Parts: sequence; structure tokens; C-alpha cells
Amino acid sequence: MQLKVEGETINFSCLILDLGGVLLDIDYHSTKIAFESLGLQDFSNLYHQFQQNELFDRFECGEISAQRFINDLLPHLPSGTSANSLVKAWNAMLGDFDPDKLHFMDQIKQQVPVALLSNTNELHFAEVLRSWKKHRGEEMEAFFHEMFISHLIGKRKPNADTFTWVCSQLKFPPEQVLFIDDSPQHIEGALAAGVQAKLYQPGISFEAYFS
Repeated sequence: MQLKVEGETINFSCLILDLGGVLLDIDYHSTKIAFESLGLQDFSNLYHQFQQNELFDRFECGEISAQRFINDLLPHLPSGTSANSLVKAWNAMLGDFDPDKLHFMDQIKQQVPVALLSNTNELHFAEVLRSWKKHRGEEMEAFFHEMFISHLIGKRKPNADTFTWVCSQLKFPPEQVLFIDDSPQHIEGALAAGVQAKLYQPGISFEAYFS
């Protein structure tokens, strides 16, 4: 397929999309506010701390369960905070799907396979699936040619070997694949694997982006 992406003509045989920030709206600040409303005033510091000890990376790779993740966070919240309240705060960052983007992808799917590659986790993905079915009335798996979800495949972006593995699963050489993501580091990982990649700026319509 030949398509203009941000004014550049690109030839590709398979399209891989990111989920959060591309197809799904994400607002990390909403989760910060939600945790603060539970009484955690230093969420930014805590988030940084758990990034340092790889809790979030391990959760996104499926190395720890949702219950373990919850149990590791609860001691940092005020006594009496329920697990359900924590999960609700954690999921607060998840926005909605843009129907116009999905409609545009319906058109692209008629010409090339469209796959999904997302760094996410058990708690977020369960909520994403509920939101998807509300919009489409079908299972998410029926929309995409393949779905590569980090906590299910045990691999994350931006590791170049993740992109190499995904391309091998799709049976397309990297140079024939176009990857779109809103994180620069993920774009760099894809390029390192030989995949064509373009950075997406959230808030731009797909019609404007693909023109």
C-alpha cells in the first residue's frame, strides 16, 4: 500500500498501531489526581520510585499478577483504602476510543493487515476491552489482524527485539511494515529493528495525519 503520512509517501504491506495515545485517549494526569483524592499526595514520586524498581515494567510484561501489583501499591495509600478504589484510580488515565479513527482504520484494513502493539497491563487491558465492546459491539480481536499485548506476550516496546519478533509473527519483513506510536523512544526502537516508523501527535485526526 502507498500512503502519505505527514506529507511523506510511504510504501508498506502491514500497519502496526499503538493503542494508548493513538487509538485510545490517555490522560496520565487523571490518575495522579485520582490517587491524590485517595490521600496519596506524592504520587509522582511514588510512580518514579516504582519505575526505578521496575514494578510497572514487570506488570506490563505479565511477570507479576494484578493482585501482586495492587498489594505492592496499597501500603503506600492511607489505611482503609480498598483495592477497588486503587484500581479505579489506576484506570482513571484511560480515555475513550475515537470513532472517526476506527472508521478510518476500517478503510485501511481493506487494503493491508492492521495489527496492534501495546505496552499495557492486566488491569488496564480489561477496562480497554470493555470500552471497545461498548463502541463496536464486537470483540477487539475481530478488528485487528493480530494483537500483541505486552503482558500477554511478555515483551515490551521500545526493545528492538520486540519489533523483530512481532514482524516474524506477522510474517512480514521489517522494511515492509509501518509502525505508528506517540512515544519517541518506541519509534527509535522500531527504527533500530528496521521497521518504518512515524511519530503520532495525539489530538491529530487520522484524516489529517494520513494526508
